Amino acid sequence: MIRSQTINKSKYFEDFSIGDKYLIPSRTQTSGIFSMFQGASGDNDPIHYDLEYCKKRGHPEMLAHGLQVFIQTAAGAGTFPSEVRDSLIGLIEVSGKMLKPVYREDTLYPELIVSRLTSQNTTGILEMKALVNNQDNILVFEGYHKYLIKKKNNINA
Repeated sequence: MIRSQTINKSKYFEDFSIGDKYLIPSRTQTSGIFSMFQGASGDNDPIHYDLEYCKKRGHPEMLAHGLQVFIQTAAGAGTFPSEVRDSLIGLIEVSGKMLKPVYREDTLYPELIVSRLTSQNTTGILEMKALVNNQDNILVFEGYHKYLIKKKNNINA
């Protein structure tokens, strides 16, 4: 017997509320992640891959690139994309500030929280605060994502 899965209806702009929270799975910043980021970005600064270089500059470990920390807030790693599969037009803006250093083997805990809803004619802008804490519950990154989302009255657009 095959059981059908229940698929939740897609959310539209009007379905969101300030304070809605999206937890993103934690990730430990391993040597592999450091290497993949270096390869993808082309960033060859030794502060990100040479342990002795880092130690001579007062760091206990290799320092994660700020963008490596920022990408941990990618909404696609959580449940948000499945909730807006029919209403998402696109990511339209991002910003962020690195607050504390992140080192190799730190575990990061990202979350997104709906912080502002700006209604427009047929769409709305959903702004989410992006937060990343480390394994010691220290806030290491804070920023924003903005998404353009269809309104229910614009479903066929």
